[in-house]
Amino acid sequence: MPEKLISLPAWVNRGKADLFPSVRGMNPDQDLSARLQEALSNKRPLRVKLGIDPTGSDIHLGHTILFRKLRAFQDAGHTAVLIIGDFTARIGDPTGKSNTRVQLTAEQVEANATTYLEQLGLGQMPEHSLLDFSTPGRLEVHRNSTWLEGLDLNYVIGLLSSVTVGQMLAKEDFGNRYTAGIPISLHEFLYPLLQGFDSVSVNADVELGGTDQKFNIAVGRDLQRRHNQRPQFGLLLPILVGLDGVQKMSKSLENTVSLNDDPLSMYSKLEKVPDALVRDYLTLLTDLDYESLNVNPRELQKEMALAVTASRYGWDAAKSAQADAARLTSGSGDVMDADVPEVSLAGLRFPVKAFYLLSAVGLCVSSSEARRRIQGGGVRLEGQKITDPNQEFLDSRDLIGKVLQLGKKTFRRLGS
Repeated sequence: MPEKLISLPAWVNRGKADLFPSVRGMNPDQDLSARLQEALSNKRPLRVKLGIDPTGSDIHLGHTILFRKLRAFQDAGHTAVLIIGDFTARIGDPTGKSNTRVQLTAEQVEANATTYLEQLGLGQMPEHSLLDFSTPGRLEVHRNSTWLEGLDLNYVIGLLSSVTVGQMLAKEDFGNRYTAGIPISLHEFLYPLLQGFDSVSVNADVELGGTDQKFNIAVGRDLQRRHNQRPQFGLLLPILVGLDGVQKMSKSLENTVSLNDDPLSMYSKLEKVPDALVRDYLTLLTDLDYESLNVNPRELQKEMALAVTASRYGWDAAKSAQADAARLTSGSGDVMDADVPEVSLAGLRFPVKAFYLLSAVGLCVSSSEARRRIQGGGVRLEGQKITDPNQEFLDSRDLIGKVLQLGKKTFRRLGS
């Protein structure tokens, strides 16, 4: 009688976009469910790799999809192997880029890495963080400069000989750039190989990545075979669409929700997510069962926004943010009762114009953006629309204690 096949746990399948290899059977090198069962039988946790290149300072909700899956492996008893790409970040992942990326200095990368770890939960209790930093055996953090900086030229030549130019150009990003006549620097070809060597260095069983990382993860499998290791599985997760409902979540596109957003801003942004995206946000950013929830689209938005905010700040803060958002956007009630994040006016010299005020308190990245938002009718002070970018406020006493609103999602109370 053939042995009964084992299904993947629901926590692995949730949100999964692709898994390779995915041959059903009892072979733990071809079927992840068999590898999981083998790990359980042998009492050897799987080593689940996730590499991050700290090329910026903020983590947004799109990034957290991978960290949430990594945490699920931790909670199931496996070892999360977090690779800080302090070496590879100096090259820059060419995936999704139409031009060669600007190379960062080691100091820039290390500063970004420090903020990443803090946002992921370093120094926090597991129940309040994305990753479990405190349970013994659940997390390893490595910087890939540890092994990559020591590679000699002979070894690098060996790495380069393992992949052909044709294979590199088959990678969509490289192929498109080559066809369009956009330069490709040779050092960019090294990136997938170095990422793959990370898998060799930590002996990964599984590597997590977005759907755009399949090529890089497959290179890691090839290099593991060359080093007589069991090839890793590639578990791919979707790329989160941003608040605009069109393009992927990206800070450069101004369609993100940052982990550093305060509860009110986070909730206010999320409850305005387009209806078509709510199910994806629920699946990828929460543990809620979509089928059991209210089918009313507006209520679904609120439940999703509440759950995501609670996963970051706890249910009490999330419910308070929900109540404050309703109070601030309804046009009724006393906004003085709302728990709105405060910004100081201490550094401003009065009189000050409205457009400068917006940029000075950090609601807009530039004066030109501030002018555009005011002219577009998206700025209010105490519920009253500001229509003139050059409107002057003569004294801080005209502003202190009042709520400044940008669009439908961002509120700041002006303080001394």
